Order: sequence, then C-alpha cells, then structure tokens
Amino acid sequence: MLLATKSLNMADYKWTYASIGGATRVKIQSGEDIRHLGELDEKMWTVLSCPTVGLEIDETSLKLIDTDGDGKLHVKEVVKTADWLCATLTNPDVLLKGEAQLKVGEIADESIRSVAEKIATDGVITLDAVRAAIGAVTVETQAVPEAPYSGEVTAAYKACKDAYAQYFATARMQALGLATLPADAAVPGMTEEAFGEMGKKIADYEAEKAAIEGANAKLLADAQSQYRPLEKLLLLTRDFYALLRNYVSFQDFYAKRGKALLGRAAKGETPWAIFQAGTLVIDQRACNLCLRVNDAAKHNAQAPASGMFLVYCNCTHKPTGQTMQIVAAVTVGDIKNLKVGKNALFYDRLGRDWDAEVTKIVDNPISIGQAFWSPYRKLGDWITNLITKSAAEKETKSFENMTANIQKDMAAKPAEGQTPEKVQPFDIAKFAGIFAAFGMALGMIGSFLTSVAKGAAALSWWQLVLSIIAILLVVSGPSMVLAWLKLRKRNLAPLLNANGWAINADAIVNAMFGSSLTEQAQFPMMKLVDPYAPVKKISAGGKWAIALSVIVAVVAIAIFVLWMLDIRLIATLF
Repeated sequence: MLLATKSLNMADYKWTYASIGGATRVKIQSGEDIRHLGELDEKMWTVLSCPTVGLEIDETSLKLIDTDGDGKLHVKEVVKTADWLCATLTNPDVLLKGEAQLKVGEIADESIRSVAEKIATDGVITLDAVRAAIGAVTVETQAVPEAPYSGEVTAAYKACKDAYAQYFATARMQALGLATLPADAAVPGMTEEAFGEMGKKIADYEAEKAAIEGANAKLLADAQSQYRPLEKLLLLTRDFYALLRNYVSFQDFYAKRGKALLGRAAKGETPWAIFQAGTLVIDQRACNLCLRVNDAAKHNAQAPASGMFLVYCNCTHKPTGQTMQIVAAVTVGDIKNLKVGKNALFYDRLGRDWDAEVTKIVDNPISIGQAFWSPYRKLGDWITNLITKSAAEKETKSFENMTANIQKDMAAKPAEGQTPEKVQPFDIAKFAGIFAAFGMALGMIGSFLTSVAKGAAALSWWQLVLSIIAILLVVSGPSMVLAWLKLRKRNLAPLLNANGWAINADAIVNAMFGSSLTEQAQFPMMKLVDPYAPVKKISAGGKWAIALSVIVAVVAIAIFVLWMLDIRLIATLF
C-alpha cells in the first residue's frame, strides 16, 4: 500500500508525498518536516481531529496537546505543539526516536535545561527520573485540625440528618396545630438545639479541612511546578511523532509487517496504528484490525458504509472486571461459523486476554472466492430452513392428528349392547389418482433429465466445458462482480468517524492489504489419518467434481421449475 514517493514544493518548503491507502498523503519523516508543519495545507491532512481517550497512546500526552480541554485534538493544537517542541529542542530530529529521554545538551530552553541538569545522570535525563523528583518534593504544610467527632459518629449523623430535620420541623408545626407527628415516628435521642449544634461543628470542621487541604495541595503543586515543563517535554518527545504518523498520514496503519504477535506488532517492527486495540482470535484466525466502540449508535449508522465484514463483540477482563466493546474486521477466510453468540478471545495491546462474545455481524464480502460460493450457501441455507420448517410443521400436524384420532376412537367406542359403527372401506380410486399424479411428475422429471443428457451428449467436450462455465457465471457472476466492486472500496474511515474522528481522506482496505490484517491458522504439510473419520477423505479433485455436480443439479432443477411454470402458463391461455 506504500507506493513510490515524490517531492514537491509548497509554501517554500519541500514536502515528500506518498500514495498510501488509496490517497495521496504527506510523509512526516524528519525534524524539519515537523518544524514546518504549520505551513502544510490543512486540506492535505489525513485527520482533522481525533479523541483524546480510547487510543493506544498515553492520555496524559494527548491532554497536554489538547490545550482547550474539549477532549479532541485539532490541527491547530497539533501545529502549536510542534512549534513548542521545535523551539524547546536544539534539533527536532530527536522526536523521530520516540524515546522518553533526552541528553541535556538537546534541550534549547534555558529554564528547562537548568532543571534537567540538577537531576540528570551522565548528561541524560529520563521521564522516570523526572517523575521520581516530582514524587520526592516535600513542603511544610498546615496541619488539619482534629475532628469534633469520630468517623463513625459523623457518618451516623449524615445518615439520619434528613430524617431528624424532618421530625423537628414537623414537631414545630404540630406545636402550632398545623401538623401531626405519625404515631410510629422515630424520636431522636437529642434535642433540636443539640442536633443543630452538632451539624454546625461538623460543617465548620469539613469547610476548614477542605480549605487547608486545598492550600497544602497548592503549595505542593507550586513546588513541583519547576519539573512540569520538563515532564511535558519528555512525554511529547516520546509520543508526538507517533501521533503524527497516525494524524498527518496513516503511515503506521499501512506499514508492511511480518507475522504479528497477539495484540501488537512484533518487536522491531513499526507499531500498530494508535486506533488498533488488539487482536481477536476467532474461528482459527487472528483479526488484527480491531477498534474500540465508543458509540454503538453511531456505529450502527456508519459501519455498513465501510464495506467490510465486521464482527462486534462484548469483551470482559475477568481479573479486573473491566468490560469494553470492540469491532473486528474479518478480511480472509470463510464465514459459515461466524454467528451471533459465538465465543472468542481478545488480546489487548498489553497482551492481556479478554473473554469475547459476538453480539452483531455486518455482512459484506470477504473475498471473490467467498462470493463465488455465496449464492449456493444462501440457497443451501434456504433449503435447509425450508425442510426444517416443513418437517416441524408436519411433525406437529401428525401428532395432532394422531391424538385427535385416539380421542375420536375413544369417544366413538360403542356402549355395551350397541352395534359398532361401520368402518369406511378403502377408496382405491382416490389413491389411484394420487399415484397417477405422482407417476406423471416423476415421468416429467425423467423426461427433462433425459433431454438434458441428450443435449449434453450432443456437445463436444469443449462446448460442454464452456456450458458449465457459463452456468457458473450466470449463478455466481453477479455475486463475484458485486464483491469485486465492494472489495475495491472497503474503507476504514466510516468506523473511525463513528468513534469521533474527523477523517479528511479515504483509508482504503483493498484485497491485498486486507489479507495482511487477518492471519489464518497455517498447519504444516503432512499426511494424517483420523481414526474416527466415518468415510475416507475425499481428494481435492473429488470435492470439485462433487461441487460442480451439485451446481449443475441445482441449475437443472431451476430450469425445470421455470419450464414447468411456462407449460402451466401456456395451458392457462388455452
């Protein structure tokens, strides 16, 4: 998906462009690119805004970029952060390393560098060292006064406060003849004055305590504030370039990789995109394109537009009790075993396993090969459901008739001394007509099949092959063409939009790239014998022969039914 790149001039800066995921995008690949980010036309950004939560990147870093605190990262905020980083660092190329450490000499800002020099080790300052320094800060704080009552007494007061207040208010109204206390009203164990004094002491204490704790917290925050710009610098040094690879372009999403680990990319390879939540293992495959579902209603409205086969799951992490909903794109394999209610296993980006249950499926083509068999699979499901429904109805009707006949026979049993009712004789003429109609139907089917066989025999071998191919194209062709059209337009953008992203360009998932997003089980080539197999395993050629025979039989039956309908139509005209 990452094709040839080309450099062009825009706003006096030489940008590098690449065709990624069906769209032309800007590649951010140097510190100078980051320095000139404000010169990049906003229309050329892949993303215009994204949420600060639910992504595989430290939320603390994202909130530092979200200067207006609205929970979204906008282009202007990203540019402002880039400008601050480039002004604070001597060389913005260090951002490309994505490390939570810097050499003191790489910090251009004098105030931040002076703080770093105090806690650096061998001229290197790390995020862990800064946070350790922040945690070690102490200040002289004001002591909180002693509580007027114990915690149990205070809790008891708060539990009965409203009931006691209601009692005393009603008692005052009763003294004026305006109300009556219920006979079963609980009488407080103190006077109204004592109750009010107790409440005042508790309220005064809590107000004083809150004020002192607030002042102490401010003193500590002020003392720690000298380290905060340095902490911000190290957080963004680690995370900002990762954000750009998933914001200005989708470089991480479309990066070429080998076999992935469960929940994350293999060591040494480009990290997964920040919106990829992990891996869903289901039906002998691992689906690596999994997203958190932030808004189910928006997904219901926008997911079908993605053109992908989607599996929605509710996930539970039993050790912590956490729950979340994900959506996984299935891009290879068959779908016959993917049903609502199926259980699976989800691995998050930390490698933790979650129990998953399929709650919803959005059906779209997975491959052209799967689309080829789709009409026959649907016909098979329809026939199976029809036979099952018919058999169930006949079983019910047969049971009802049997019980009705038993009840009728019991009711018609003659009393002692009465003559039994005469049994109806077997009407052979009635059944002869039924047998004749059945025989006529068999004869017509046999005549039709004979005609088909004679027609096939009259064809040469290449004409017969072309005829079978034509039949297959007539049945499967429309599904394959529709699948081809949909596979070319599979788009991740609707799913990200449903999660609160503002996507400014398509994120195409074509057949070739899609095949890399789902890994199927790969067993070694070997010859094994199943001791419990009911029949000898059919060879691949035999399976194709059976499949073609079934297809031809289905088409023949369909033609016969149409032929019969045509005969009946002609008969009605005459």
